[in-house]
Amino acid sequence: MLMRAWKWYQTQLATNPVSTQVISSGLLWGTGDIGAQYVSFSTRKQRQLHSHDKEGKSFKIDWKRVATTSMFGFAFVGPVGHFWYEGLEHVTRHSLRLRPSSWQFVTAKLAADSLLFGPVHLLTFFTYMGLASGKTFDEVKRDVKRDFLPAFMTEGCVWPIVQAVNFRFVPVRYQLLYVNFFCLLDSAFLSWFEQQDNAPWKKRLKSIISAKA
Repeated sequence: MLMRAWKWYQTQLATNPVSTQVISSGLLWGTGDIGAQYVSFSTRKQRQLHSHDKEGKSFKIDWKRVATTSMFGFAFVGPVGHFWYEGLEHVTRHSLRLRPSSWQFVTAKLAADSLLFGPVHLLTFFTYMGLASGKTFDEVKRDVKRDFLPAFMTEGCVWPIVQAVNFRFVPVRYQLLYVNFFCLLDSAFLSWFEQQDNAPWKKRLKSIISAKA
């Protein structure tokens, strides 16, 4: 069953690469948001253990939020991610003429992904999620100012390692699939992060970053 599904996916990826990545990205980001909602619910539940407030004791999925997050996967991560990785492969291999899998090849890709695509991805996510939730532009601007740097620094501790493995060992035709798997976790993290507002830990992280700047 799994092998049949894998072969079907390979066929779709070969014949319809963009649409396949768009659909898989949307589904994975929606699934990730459900995970983020459960994490947030569990955190709130722990805080209410010693209270008599029984509101919200059962986990209920906010399907509107899932749809909003899925749309980000459909409209941005899928199409933009597809052309980004294909373009990155072309530039490093043909324009820069770097030998595939060499440390120069991996480093060039890693630098471009971390310094170009990473910030754009975060900025687009926070802006889209804010506007989609009904916030004004000024409110979104305030939230982006509050959340962007902590999220960028937090993800910067994980994604370079993930992408170094990707660029070094994963064939280019499967790199998007590899990234989409980790996007399942990333979407859960970003959705959870976006819902934290002015959480104390976020304030502490931002103060540490500001102190080191």
